[in-house]
Amino acid sequence: MGEVSDARPIAIAVDGGGSKTDAVAIDLDGTVIASARSTTSSPHIIGMAEAAALVDGLIEELLAQTGQRQIAAANIYLSGLDLPAEVAAFRDGIAGYAWADAVVDNDLFALLRAGTSEPDAVAVVCGTGINCVGVRGDGRVVRYPSLGIMSGDWGGGWHLGEQALWHAARAVDGRGPATRLVTDIPAVYGLDSVTDVIEALHFQRIPNSDLSRIAPSVFDAARAGDAVAGSLVDRQAEEIVVFAATTLRRLELLDRPVPVVLGGGVIGARDARLLSAIETGLSETAPLARIRLVTAAPILGAGLLALEAAGADAAALAKAREQLASRQAAAGLPVAAAPAVVQ
Repeated sequence: MGEVSDARPIAIAVDGGGSKTDAVAIDLDGTVIASARSTTSSPHIIGMAEAAALVDGLIEELLAQTGQRQIAAANIYLSGLDLPAEVAAFRDGIAGYAWADAVVDNDLFALLRAGTSEPDAVAVVCGTGINCVGVRGDGRVVRYPSLGIMSGDWGGGWHLGEQALWHAARAVDGRGPATRLVTDIPAVYGLDSVTDVIEALHFQRIPNSDLSRIAPSVFDAARAGDAVAGSLVDRQAEEIVVFAATTLRRLELLDRPVPVVLGGGVIGARDARLLSAIETGLSETAPLARIRLVTAAPILGAGLLALEAAGADAAALAKAREQLASRQAAAGLPVAAAPAVVQ
């Protein structure tokens, strides 16, 4: 890793999702010494070159905070680095930066490490989008393109919003059943009708990415007994279960207890109907699975992976985990990464 100064080396970790990007600098004794945050760094949303520049800006901010220390290891995990070609393109984009030899991969690996250090494990993220990864101690990895409908995916906050609006539009014109989403969706944007929302999206007065803002209303409506919203929540649970169970089967891990790490904003909202349906589905398709609901920010996992890459010991890893969790708690966010539904 490149030397920025003669000061003692640090580990740099970056986790970028569909809505924000977190970065931390950690001394090799586990002390978190700097942090920074920016908007999404997903190449799918802002472009590959822009993602590289955003990450570099965060790293430069960390180095400025820490007095330009030497980088012992840098681990970068971004949503949108789903295909090998995308990882390669990002590497090309960072070739001129001081941290060009960083570990670069999808943000699911940060979530996975935040939830478990076991060699056999699966992680499903359901936030702005949905994705899954599985690893096995012998080195096998199962991953997915995660490009939306075209690659067989269903769900995540953006897709839930799109589906909810679809149902609301059909309820308005008579092609579909009645749903309270007809009134709930316009309220999200401060508009009067579903037609107003559709027109605002069409004329780009509302960014297409803002469809994810509808997702909380879907869960609210389902809790109030709305059948249409309830069907969307149930479908989301089914997709999470299918992702996890399929990955366990492909890794030949259905015959042993394996942690299934669940994270992302949609899952992290802890909707009772969603979690119950996931529990039921996995009990039928992967009965030995042990669900771990991760509410810790994935930067925790990214930080631990960076420290491990730098050769930090177990005491340093424990210290970093505690300090990163404390920072999350200080921000008023949940920090647990505990067994949730299935033991």
